[in-house]
Amino acid sequence: MFPSNPTGAKVERARILIADAPPMGAQLLADALRRSGRFAGVLSATRTTDVMALLANQPFDVLLISSNVEGDAKGLKLAQEACMLHAHLKVVMLLETSEREAVVQAFRAGCKGVFCRAQSIKELMKCLACVHRGQIWATSQDLTYVLQALREPRPLKVINAEGSSPLTEREMAVVQCVADGLTNKEVAAKLGVSPHTIKNYLFRIFDKVGVSSRIELIHYAMSQPRVAA
Repeated sequence: MFPSNPTGAKVERARILIADAPPMGAQLLADALRRSGRFAGVLSATRTTDVMALLANQPFDVLLISSNVEGDAKGLKLAQEACMLHAHLKVVMLLETSEREAVVQAFRAGCKGVFCRAQSIKELMKCLACVHRGQIWATSQDLTYVLQALREPRPLKVINAEGSSPLTEREMAVVQCVADGLTNKEVAAKLGVSPHTIKNYLFRIFDKVGVSSRIELIHYAMSQPRVAA
């Protein structure tokens, strides 16, 4: 888990929607979250059409999606659609196992966190609350998977809502270095500038893409379209 709420402002309790199958499992999970008293409300659904209808008619803060809801790749498709239609919504993917491809695909779909079903309900509650506060939830191994994927030989393409890049060529070089896991000092050495200059670059990049930390920048880059080398 990587914190990113520097203001310390109080955040209202989250309203949670669960997309899981089978119905009994979804209901049991919802009941456990309700009993904790940590959330403003918890509802569950087992069909993607029902999930989208609920999102369209009721306010939710966090959507917890099982990776195998309705089978096949429906979980990923649901995450992509929910993120596209509801910009305020934060999505967490509930994985059966934390395998590399599943983790990478979840973040590319726009999820703010991944959580393995083998972990405890207590940890899940913490995950949902943290994501609601604006944090990215991932284990060290999950982050390693993400960094490995970003190092694959396909250049990053950071674009804004208008479809153009808000970053200069130099800023994109800094983003690529961050995605490769380099420290500010290492980035500076690679680009032939001072660490202070790299720090200033990062502040400008954070401002342009609307993030506040290196972890959020990595997540942002991971969720962007990729272009062939």
